[in-house]
Amino acid sequence: MSGNVVVGIAGAGFVARLHIEGWRRVTGVPVEVRGVAAAHPERARQFASEFGLAAAYAGFAELLADPEVTVVDLGVPNNLHEPFAIAALQAGKHVIVEKPLTGCFTPRHDMTAPAMQQEALRSADAMLAAATAANRQLCYAENWLYAPPFVKAERLLRAAGGTILRMQGEESHSGTHSEPNKHWVTAGGGALLGKGCHPLGAVLHLKASAGVRARSVVAQTASLTKVDAFVREAEHFLRTGYEDVEDWGSMLVTFTDGSVAEVTAADTVLGGVRNRLTVFASNAVIEANLNPNTAVRAYAPDAAVFEAEYLSEKLETKAGWSYPSPDEDWMQGYPQELQDFAEAIAHGRPPKSGGQLGRDVLEVVYAAYVSAEEGRRVELR
Repeated sequence: MSGNVVVGIAGAGFVARLHIEGWRRVTGVPVEVRGVAAAHPERARQFASEFGLAAAYAGFAELLADPEVTVVDLGVPNNLHEPFAIAALQAGKHVIVEKPLTGCFTPRHDMTAPAMQQEALRSADAMLAAATAANRQLCYAENWLYAPPFVKAERLLRAAGGTILRMQGEESHSGTHSEPNKHWVTAGGGALLGKGCHPLGAVLHLKASAGVRARSVVAQTASLTKVDAFVREAEHFLRTGYEDVEDWGSMLVTFTDGSVAEVTAADTVLGGVRNRLTVFASNAVIEANLNPNTAVRAYAPDAAVFEAEYLSEKLETKAGWSYPSPDEDWMQGYPQELQDFAEAIAHGRPPKSGGQLGRDVLEVVYAAYVSAEEGRRVELR
């Protein structure tokens, strides 16, 4: 089975730019990024002009009506993932959904955590059912599974053949640049969902490869940028303004085989993005540093020295020592992710990262919210 991969992008922001660069690096499968739709049509026109796209759609409905488009790539706020994905699937398009897959988008204090968990899983199940009914791919854009450090760690674990006993994963940085991610009604959660989903997806994938699932979770969350002493500081290097979402969270996941994983996520860490996973196996220890990594180290006594050159994401200053990534997109797995999606769609096979992983991540994260709210261990179904 094979088919054309003609992409229509929904959204003209950070994710859209990241993905279009990745689509243009796909090899072996003919890919055309045909057009873009955005909430503000002028942004779509500007994006299409900048990247030489054939179409700047007046809206999402016009994108779906384009018979040339076979794949819809969603780079829209989290609360739009379910309605946009289902509409695209029902229109006969394959769908790529950025993380998280979906969520519950009621204001945080208007619903209990158990009720929010039920709603998030209802939403995920509706998306999976729509993909099955349409016989189309629902690809979940979890880039960690494609990042070279993780891929190598996975190969080493396979070669070692031991048992994964414990894992530690973290994604943290100095705060989101997206206003929708600061509000539960558009984000569906805070740091634990928006950042913790990455290392959590990685550890769930590694254990699923051995037929093992998550059994229970204990978690805690906090709003550290609302601590009185921090609020009183004259200057803030961390981003602030989170309405009702946490800016820090940590969870301890226990698996059905008795092994464990510790996952931490934060919008309260300076020094650039921290994407790290350590795996303690019965016969090996493997550390995968997506970033920072030491492929390149640089020092400048003044930030102006490197003013004209990009160093790395979320770095607050270009002064002092830094770790400029020689190819940040590649090191984070974005081109490889889209390569896999293109091949999966063209040849009719499942992607490495599909909708079920996105659903599994939601199940654990929202159970973590229940744990944090009720102060107890939460068992998973």
